[in-house]
Amino acid sequence: MFVMSNVILALARLLTIVLEAYFWIIIARALISWVNPDPYNPIVRFLHRVTEPVLRPIRYRLPATMGLDLSPIVVIVAIKLAEWVVVDSLRDFALSIR
Repeated sequence: MFVMSNVILALARLLTIVLEAYFWIIIARALISWVNPDPYNPIVRFLHRVTEPVLRPIRYRLPATMGLDLSPIVVIVAIKLAEWVVVDSLRDFALSIR
């Protein structure tokens, strides 16, 4: 059971890293949207390509609020909730089976 516990802890750490990286990618996308970026810039294209599949369905379901795009905020809240619920549950489970 010790090995299984370590595997689950490693999975929790990996999930934390992935969620944290995506959190910062969403932040960067939101900040870049405030200026007029060059659409052919590779960084801008990467940010758009990585975030648009997640932001588009949320943007479609949210009502238009004074021309503001609130979908990054919804995604950030979802990422943080996933960190608090899923990752912490994985950690607790791994520690309980030790």
